[in-house]
Order: sequence, then C-alpha cells, then structure tokens
Amino acid sequence: MGALMTNLSASWDLCFVADKAGGLLGATEIRRLAEELGVTPTKKLGQNFVHDANTIRRIVSIAGVGEGDHVLEVGPGLGSLTLGLVESGAQVSVIEIDPRLAAALPDTLQKYFPDQQVSIITADALAVTAVPGEPTALVANLPYNTSVPITLHLLSTLPSLRTVLVMVQAEVAERIAATPGSKAYGSPSVKARWYGAWSIGGSVPRQVFWPVPNVDSLLVKMEHAPAPGDEALRRVVFDLVDHAFATRRKMVRGALAHYIGPERVSDLIAAAGLSPEARGEQWTLEDFVALARVVMSS
Repeated sequence: MGALMTNLSASWDLCFVADKAGGLLGATEIRRLAEELGVTPTKKLGQNFVHDANTIRRIVSIAGVGEGDHVLEVGPGLGSLTLGLVESGAQVSVIEIDPRLAAALPDTLQKYFPDQQVSIITADALAVTAVPGEPTALVANLPYNTSVPITLHLLSTLPSLRTVLVMVQAEVAERIAATPGSKAYGSPSVKARWYGAWSIGGSVPRQVFWPVPNVDSLLVKMEHAPAPGDEALRRVVFDLVDHAFATRRKMVRGALAHYIGPERVSDLIAAAGLSPEARGEQWTLEDFVALARVVMSS
C-alpha cells in the first residue's frame, strides 16, 4: 500500500479562481488544473471528472455525511468531490492510484480549505487492506470496470463502514440494487446485500463530467445491516453465488453440482428448504445463506 501523506507542501502555484458557488471547482478550474498537471483523462483509469458544484453538493447531501463522520473517497482525481466532502465538515481520507493526482491534491485543498487536512493513500484501492482512523462512510465516483470489485473489497476489509454512496455507470448501479427475479439481478446484487440494504439514490447528468461520458450514471446507496454470519460463512455464500450465476437460467441443481457434488447437490438444496429446480436469479441472500449453512455442516 502506498505511503500515507498529509498536508504536503505546494510544489507549484495553481492560478485559478474558486467556483462562484463558493469553495468548489468549476469547469474552468478543472481544465486549468488538469493543464497545470499535464493530466489527460484516460479511459483506462476511468477518469471522468465532475465539474459542477451543485452536483457535488447534491452528492454530499444524498450521502448524508458531515461533521463527526470519517469519509473515505476512492479516486479523488482533481479533487472536486473531495472539496465537497471537506466542505461538509467530515474528516476525509482518499485513495488515489495516480501519483500525479495524489501529489497535487494537498495544493488544491490549501487553495480552498487551508485549515483542513485530507489523508491521502497513493495506491490501487483493490490493494488497500486498512485505512487509518476507521472510516464510517464510502463516497466515490468509480469507473465502470472496477466499481463492483472495489466496493465489495472495501466493505469486506473495512468493517467500520456504515454507509456507502457511489456514482457508477447506470447499468452497474441497477445490478447492485436489483431484487430477486429482476433482469438485472445477479452476483453483484447478492454479494452487495451481505453488507446492507441498497437503493438507487438518483441520477447524474452526463454534462457535469469532463470529458463527457457516453453512458449514463446513477448514484447507488447502502445503509449498513448486520451481516448474516461470519467470514467463513461469507466465503461459502459467495462461492455458491459465483457458481449459481456462472450460467444464467440454469437450474441451481446443475449450476451447483460441480461445487457441492453431483451426487448430493439436490439433497442438500432440499435440506435447506429450497427447490433444486429453482434458478439462481430467484434466490435471495437468505436462501444462499441457508444453503451455505447446510453445506458447511454436511
């Protein structure tokens, strides 16, 4: 994991004016800052920077964070959401994979909120196993290809998290918040539900991003709920989920035969009070938990 950096000294003068809405980055500031840093947003890192102050404040409001909260942000980029989180009065820690952006963030903070500090971890979020200070909320603008793995990884490794609000591609948000029987319901839906209840928190227009993405974005929110079991049970549940959804529209009897064993799969499913002829997309988290308990005790 990268080193923890706090209150780094400025290495250049950022010559831009604060957003008229007060204390946040606008479109002009975002572009000027990117030019100063020599940053060109890349699709590989999923870099689409939000440049609208009203959108940032709306995200912070929906997240429900403020003074007394410790917020973890993943991928702060040029710092637009970071400043909004700091403005709320929350303690803020960030994880940034791009060393240039991580090094520049303290300078941006100094321009807008000189009396505040943000803890910065320069690392791939998927490699982070601890964050000092036990963050209570995750708020982030996440790229499509890593949004689900990052969210699940941080929830599994940071048990102090109680709320989540992530901005992701609409398709991903719908999968995370989907309910059994729906078209979008799948492995991410069940795994995310292990940590709490999920819902769509609102939409984000394409025009507030730079560069403008070619997909729609949604906010998806989680409120913590007690996990249905310990880590050993979680691992078995997630294994069952992976196998059940490996081939959609396949009866669980066939989908789970390799994992459980073809000679006993139907009996164990029945012992859990479930139908071997059901399909994975029909099962709730509680159904997978019931089967996992039977498998572990058999």
